[in-house]
Amino acid sequence: MAPEGYKLIAGSAVLALLLAFAGLALGGLWMVLIGLGVLVLGFTVWFFRDPVRTPPTDTNNLLLAPADGKVLEVVEEHDTLYINGPVRRLSIFLSPLNVHVNRIPANGTIEYDRYVPGEYLVAWHPKASEKNERSEIGMRHSSGTLVLFKQIAGAVARRIVYYPKPGDDVKAGDRFGIVKFGSRMDVLVPPHIAFDVEIGQRVQAGVTVIGQFPAQRAETTGSDSRAVPSG
Repeated sequence: MAPEGYKLIAGSAVLALLLAFAGLALGGLWMVLIGLGVLVLGFTVWFFRDPVRTPPTDTNNLLLAPADGKVLEVVEEHDTLYINGPVRRLSIFLSPLNVHVNRIPANGTIEYDRYVPGEYLVAWHPKASEKNERSEIGMRHSSGTLVLFKQIAGAVARRIVYYPKPGDDVKAGDRFGIVKFGSRMDVLVPPHIAFDVEIGQRVQAGVTVIGQFPAQRAETTGSDSRAVPSG
């Protein structure tokens, strides 16, 4: 169970009890009110489920899906937030039925983060990534490639939670936050990274491979040893 949901689950439990007491007091409506309370509590508990995810064995050069859901679009655009140049953007739509725990897409170091309050357009709206409440997190992969990913609130979501901060070393598949209720996740990479998924495909956070970074090789000069892109 996602700890970010504990307060909402507790609130739903209290509401369910109040509805049950009201139903018993009102007599004829008791089954309806008790059923409504159980439905609200059950959905809240189910929404904040946090299933165990096992990433691929070797994630060094892999780009993983940061969210569960359906691939909404893959487009080319220009980024001015972190990558500062042409990028490919992949957007994942999360319905209220998807797991909403988000996971780090690649191994690397966090270099940038920003929370932006905003509007609540439907998550598939073309301007959602620019106008909606969102987080923006930039990381440098061990190959030197920059990756920007965004949690974007939808029409239902009203709360974004994320934990990575600049300087944090992170690993692909690690849990990093949650968007409460319907939302969207964008992943932006430089043009030399190709996405390996198609529009309409369903992906799982921390499990589905959505792209690959250039393979690394060790280069040694004297006592200095570092990894550089091959090719």
